[in-house]
Amino acid sequence: MKYNIRELVSQHVYEDVLSILDQPIPWEKMKDKTVFLTGAGGFISYYMVLAMLTSNDLHGTNIHVIGLVRNYERAHKKYGQILDRGDFTLIVQDVCDDITIEEKSDFVIHAASQASAWHFENDPVGTINANLAGTIKVLEYAKRCNSEASLFISSLKTYGSVTDGSDCLKEETVGYLDHTSYKNCYAMGKRVAETICASYHKQYGMSVKIVRPSYIYGPASLNDDRVWAQFIANVVRGQDILLKSNGAAYRSFCYVTDTASAIFMVLLCGKDVTPYNIASESSNTTIRNFARTAVNVFPERNLKLSFANKEDEAEPPLTFSSTPEILDSTRLQELGWTPHIDLSEGIRRAVHIVEEGL
Repeated sequence: MKYNIRELVSQHVYEDVLSILDQPIPWEKMKDKTVFLTGAGGFISYYMVLAMLTSNDLHGTNIHVIGLVRNYERAHKKYGQILDRGDFTLIVQDVCDDITIEEKSDFVIHAASQASAWHFENDPVGTINANLAGTIKVLEYAKRCNSEASLFISSLKTYGSVTDGSDCLKEETVGYLDHTSYKNCYAMGKRVAETICASYHKQYGMSVKIVRPSYIYGPASLNDDRVWAQFIANVVRGQDILLKSNGAAYRSFCYVTDTASAIFMVLLCGKDVTPYNIASESSNTTIRNFARTAVNVFPERNLKLSFANKEDEAEPPLTFSSTPEILDSTRLQELGWTPHIDLSEGIRRAVHIVEEGL
């Protein structure tokens, strides 16, 4: 029996998925096609899978999704009965190993990556390998399939250190990265992987797209170590938020469903080896304002924002003397994409979804 996605996820998650389908994405290009997605157990990938399967439910697009994961138990916990659907196949292996499945895919998306600071410090080799060996293995599979298009999910971290006073990062910006530091295993891995994509495009004539997401936020584990996830966890637990710094870092944030829709848009409409920044201008904010917004969205919970150090309470001025982490998404918006979820709404959705899963 084929269960509709609407029957298998919470109401708030389903509303999130519908917001992806509301974007002007030319889903007809994916009709009757197979999509191979690495990192299918991850944050963005989960929503991408749900969007494609929901498109099947609502519009009869008949997309077959092949999701690659490293850990079956975690994937089963995340997807549950969705794994019983005939339009979703799970492959369990490391992305750094040869991809030997016989089924060919029309579209290939490489989303597998170790993106947390814990991995950078404790598994730098595994972190860089997913972007180097992993990207080669994925593109070799796409070449064997003669796929219509592949897409690599890169990162804003590829920009490195930009100290020229710029207030935002455009796709052509190139900053300094110390390639001798293991701490740059993620950033250098993403940067070199983009070159690998360009090389496969040049040598084999393959269609390869690249996106550079900003800070993606949404419903995450209560144990997630990312700062925005800790704020959401504070709200879910009914805890006041305590900042141990002045929270002056100014960053581009983008809700996970807007990020997912942007990836589909670039896959189907973007130019080859032309990076596209993914960011929502309305969600450009400081860390302290993200925390403040998380508290303000739920006034009935009577939570407050405080600072560990008295001197951090004063509102700091915006400064661009160090590397900005604000992405210019003009190129992406020219494809017809616009973000739908502002910061307050995104935090509200994330909290509700995390609470539904408790």
